[in-house]
Amino acid sequence: MHEWPDWWNFEIILSPHVIERMLDRDFSEVELRAMLEDAEGYRPSVMHGRYLITTHLADAPWEVVVEPDHLESALTLVTAYRVE
Repeated sequence: MHEWPDWWNFEIILSPHVIERMLDRDFSEVELRAMLEDAEGYRPSVMHGRYLITTHLADAPWEVVVEPDHLESALTLVTAYRVE
């Protein structure tokens, strides 16, 4: 597992997009938070300032896209999806 960056412990904020995706992709906020607790690692996204968190849900691989805000000490959860 990676050594987690400082933003890993920031306050979590759910974006409107991830809330919408919860309905579309059939996962809850509780499951999303559990995915973060069970995260295996992270890497930079192609979009500057965002990161992909590798995790799992129900024995399937998932990724959660996050965007840290260092000024606000907040970690916005942008979206989450099952890796096919």
